[in-house]
Amino acid sequence: MIFNIADTFELLFDKNNTIAYKALQVLQKESKETDCVYPYMDRLSEMLNSDNSYVRTRGLTLIAYNAKWDKDYKIDEIIDNYLKHITDIKPITTRQCIKLLPIIAKDKPELRNDILSALHKANVCIYDDSLQPLVYKDIQKALKEIQQL
Repeated sequence: MIFNIADTFELLFDKNNTIAYKALQVLQKESKETDCVYPYMDRLSEMLNSDNSYVRTRGLTLIAYNAKWDKDYKIDEIIDNYLKHITDIKPITTRQCIKLLPIIAKDKPELRNDILSALHKANVCIYDDSLQPLVYKDIQKALKEIQQL
């Protein structure tokens, strides 16, 4: 598939979430196979601070999928900010973040202890009673996956 990486990247910020999600899928697939999204790491890091939870989630996702290409230790520099999203104000962003952590732990073994520590410390009580068990289960699953690496 031929596509322009810069144009596709800009679509991550589209007001239409369907368009943005399709761009995410393309970039995520590409990130599994090549490092062509890696030059955008600084922009991806900035996405973690977006007011829009969808934008934050897209940033979290693409950072995780680019961990294997992280020769400049960019993730190491932003890991604390990344891990804050384990208890993001939006539970959907939280759950995505937690599910992505084993990918980072696999590709960045030097960050495993930071990740495990943040998961152990996560306070799920900030979420509604209906969501707490789901987030807790996500954390347990991530911990287990990371400990098996």
